[in-house]
Amino acid sequence: MERAVALLKVGRIMRLLILYQFKYGLALRSSSMMEWVKFCSQRCYLQMSKKAVMMQLLENDDPTTLSYWLDWRVFLCAVWVLVPMVVASLLIWKYEHSGNSKSGAGGSRQESSHVHSDKSWKPCLKEIHPIFLMCFRIVAFCLLLVALSFDLALHGAELFYYYTQWTFTLVTIYFGLGSLLSMYGCFHNLKINSNGKCYLTEDMEQGLCVPLTHGVNGNGVRLSKRLDNPGTLRALITSSFWEDMLQVLFQMTAGAVTLTDIVYWCVIFPFMALKDYEMSFLTVVTHSLNAVMLLGDTAMNSLEFPWFRISYFILLTGIYVIFQWIVHACVSIWWPYPFLNLSAQLAPMWYLVVALMHVPCYAIFLMVVKVKHWLLLRWFPHSYRYSP
Repeated sequence: MERAVALLKVGRIMRLLILYQFKYGLALRSSSMMEWVKFCSQRCYLQMSKKAVMMQLLENDDPTTLSYWLDWRVFLCAVWVLVPMVVASLLIWKYEHSGNSKSGAGGSRQESSHVHSDKSWKPCLKEIHPIFLMCFRIVAFCLLLVALSFDLALHGAELFYYYTQWTFTLVTIYFGLGSLLSMYGCFHNLKINSNGKCYLTEDMEQGLCVPLTHGVNGNGVRLSKRLDNPGTLRALITSSFWEDMLQVLFQMTAGAVTLTDIVYWCVIFPFMALKDYEMSFLTVVTHSLNAVMLLGDTAMNSLEFPWFRISYFILLTGIYVIFQWIVHACVSIWWPYPFLNLSAQLAPMWYLVVALMHVPCYAIFLMVVKVKHWLLLRWFPHSYRYSP
């Protein structure tokens, strides 16, 4: 097919030369004619060869074709993504499931529920009123929601191709859920203090599990008979689910925010500054406001930060990468991050580097939480509520 096209082009050139001869009355020698024909045919063949090579390269770089996904780089990148996700799932099943089974061990504990923890809405210092934490979360949620709305209005839904936008949205959801739990906790605490039917001791303030029985339990805590109401029990169980969800969102977004902001300000921004890139206000807000609000909430909240919950952070990134693979397998569009392109020569190395970066990013925020616990326990030993 390519040779036929080349011959057609040579024929067209020969006809043009004949017309040129008749028009200007120039007598072309046969040797000159043959040299022109040879030169033009070689040039056409080279052009067709270059086009064939380019078409082959485009076909190999097209993620909608089967040959793109049968490359060895894709297999190696899939290993770097799927193996950490499997390990993370096993860690979640081991620690979360073992924690639930231990809390449910024993006949009396299986039959009874427990009073929900107050770590989701009480600050870590007794001097800080829970309403202050609630107001901070409401203000943070409003600021993040406004920034997210403006960004979507200007750039559309294509923003969700970026991992940064996933992280920013999850931080917004975290502060929205945290605001609701803070309002619920403040209202519940005010209601208990106003009716005077439940006397709380220091043990309950520390979030210990208390069986819901009549009268006085083993810890000397007198509970209200209203807690035996099935509707109240369902409310407590439901609130416990949302508190666990808040805990997971906190640890998931902490690692993701650290990863996105460090990569942007330390890797992407220096190259953009060298090219005189004009940075918009929303770009700065997207890569800074979420971290500032999350650090402010971390300084006041009482949420835990165990190591094994890095698994949720790993699962978030893995789901994002698989989402990108599915989208590009269906539609041939641009990659939001160049290192996600599986056809690149260094794609396996980039995937491995990004996977390994999850550990130091999560460790940085874990260190922040540890320093917070150490400082507050040293400066406010009598008013600090929770130990690390």
